[in-house]
Amino acid sequence: MRFGVIAVAIGGAVVIGLVSWFGARAIGADVLRAGWAVPLTTLLLLVQLWFSALAWRISVGRHVPTLWRWFLIRWIREAVNSLLPVAQLGGNILGIRLLMLRGVPGPLAGAGTTLDLTIEATTQAVFTVAGFLVLALISPDQGWMDWVTGALVVLVLGIVAFIAAQRAGLMRLVEGAARLLHRVFPGLPVEAVEGLHTELMRLQGKPGALAKASGLHLAAWLAGTVETWLALWAMGIPVGWEAAFVIESLGQAARSAGFAVPGALGVQEAGLVLIGGLFGLTPETAIALSMVKRARELVVGVPGLVVWQWVEGRRLLGRCGSPKR
Repeated sequence: MRFGVIAVAIGGAVVIGLVSWFGARAIGADVLRAGWAVPLTTLLLLVQLWFSALAWRISVGRHVPTLWRWFLIRWIREAVNSLLPVAQLGGNILGIRLLMLRGVPGPLAGAGTTLDLTIEATTQAVFTVAGFLVLALISPDQGWMDWVTGALVVLVLGIVAFIAAQRAGLMRLVEGAARLLHRVFPGLPVEAVEGLHTELMRLQGKPGALAKASGLHLAAWLAGTVETWLALWAMGIPVGWEAAFVIESLGQAARSAGFAVPGALGVQEAGLVLIGGLFGLTPETAIALSMVKRARELVVGVPGLVVWQWVEGRRLLGRCGSPKR
């Protein structure tokens, strides 16, 4: 938690520094011009979350709870990861817990969520590679090619290594660690992780489900292209779909690189400044684009945190009100 608070402070300082350096008035003017588009970009984010919820449900391979509750849990998971200092991990762990409370066995919830995160990362890598390919086709300047190629190789190798580790028994290590902790803290429910590896291997053996989940995650990534195009158009800066695709794909890659910072605060802004410059966007416009994205994150994320607290509150009240034996 302390690291998260420090990361927020540093990220916030970076944002304030960028806004001050490039001019708060100019950035604010662009954000105000695009203000009318925030409800539309918010709707697009909800569509992305719906696609992601469907993909997660397919990855877990269980139709209980209902699809609506899957969406609510995915909404809460995203809100926690985006707005709280949990290094993109707390929301996923909370999602597993909420699934278990809705009747999904612990090993299945954990294995399915691990698979969902793997598919999400893999499809983002595909989205990022596609963005660089489009950039290579439309950009006359190829000076960035060498270092980008190296970064992509590292990205692909990282994902391959993660999948290979899963196949080699990474979840067995988690199970073993849980058993060791259970000896020290007998109250820990070790049965929630027993069989993680077996469940993950079973779910990975369903190519049809993997293909459907991958398609839905790709659709979610692509929907972000519409959001970027719309936000820039609302600012009076129309760009082509190719440029919007590149800005979104590489901007999301930069955001993911800053996973340790809540909401990639400062990282997203710096990344969009660099990427937007390839298409003639001023730093003021790039930062304003980031602010519009953050506005719709807050519109969706804050209610998500409220829903989470409401769910937890109802559960606690139910426990307090249950008759004692």
